[in-house]
Amino acid sequence: MTTSRLLGAAALTGLAALVLSGCVAKADVAASDALAVSSSDDGCSVSTTSATSGTLAFDVTNSGDQVTEFYLLADDGLRIVGEVENIAPGASRTLTVVAQPGDYYTLCKPGMIGDGVGRASFSVTGDAVAIDGPDAEQKQQAVDLYAAFVKDQVGQLVPAVDTFVSAYESGDDAAAQAQFAQVRAYYERIEPVAEALGDLDPRIDYREVDAVAEGLDWTGFHRIEKDLWVPATDALNADGVTPAWENWAPSTPEERAAFGDQLIADTQELYDYVHSDDFQTALDEQGVAGISNGAIALLDEVATGKISGEEDWWSGTDLSDFAANVEGSKMAFSLVSDFAASKGEEGQQLVDEIDAGYADLEASLAVHGSLADGFAPYSTLTEADKRQFTDLINALAEPLSQLTVTVLD
Repeated sequence: MTTSRLLGAAALTGLAALVLSGCVAKADVAASDALAVSSSDDGCSVSTTSATSGTLAFDVTNSGDQVTEFYLLADDGLRIVGEVENIAPGASRTLTVVAQPGDYYTLCKPGMIGDGVGRASFSVTGDAVAIDGPDAEQKQQAVDLYAAFVKDQVGQLVPAVDTFVSAYESGDDAAAQAQFAQVRAYYERIEPVAEALGDLDPRIDYREVDAVAEGLDWTGFHRIEKDLWVPATDALNADGVTPAWENWAPSTPEERAAFGDQLIADTQELYDYVHSDDFQTALDEQGVAGISNGAIALLDEVATGKISGEEDWWSGTDLSDFAANVEGSKMAFSLVSDFAASKGEEGQQLVDEIDAGYADLEASLAVHGSLADGFAPYSTLTEADKRQFTDLINALAEPLSQLTVTVLD
């Protein structure tokens, strides 16, 4: 998070998933037949692992003791193609999507929180399906899928923060250090949502220099970060000038408990918001323009903060935040790319150029690690590495800046 606070409420719908709803046929049955899904407290079984492109209906029955959700995820295991939630014990609900050819995953989430259970591969074969139907309905569907993505990310953030804080408060710094970057990734993908809620994002994610500049109490991830990576006595602070130890002392156990409990409470506030009517209303008002603008704003966040190494000053885990921002930006683009491509040859060319830009940026990041396995510390980047990232970001930012006007044309 940078002092410029670029991601405001206008970017609220910035991180969404991929596809539009419709219907798919099973590979070996009529299109009118649904695929049976059985969700239990510890399992998620689907009656088939493949289908042909088109209209696909998943009939989900909850045999467990907890309210559950069912997801169809894209091949990266992150983007939500479709989801159905709030399936009570003993109840059934149906998810209907338009599935293009490709590889997917199915997943259930008992309790509607955490990583979910029963993740399994699912493949779709056949020809690409043309998108049709009322434009307004498709756009609302895109917004709804974004809402599902945000809920999923915050649903994983809540238990991850609980585990992270438990390690921090107990003094198990090695465990907390190991979890820090991955926990933050859930937040970085959906940060604009918190930024729209007044002082919630400052409480969760302000850097020390931002809090001091605005006269705020410094709490959240980066306050904990400084405890976990105690700066050397000759280290400079995040402003690059002030000694890191000036007016600084590691937190006492009581202070750690206070900072940890505050982060848990703030994360729960975020969870409560994204499950409220106010959140859905805000998304509806922004529409697909907000999603497109969010893709642009998240890339700006990388350019103005992460690429300079100013975000995770003590831990050096900036590349993880960088990667999560890029994932969020790419997902937002994925959600509106079909609308841009439908604008004719120029629209398709723009989509192809943006696709290539994301691929180049992801390939450059992959040289230094991954979110799953961890990235190299930011301090190991050479000036040539930083210049390459800057050039790739600029190359992507130019066509991406045209996305919103193309979508709305």
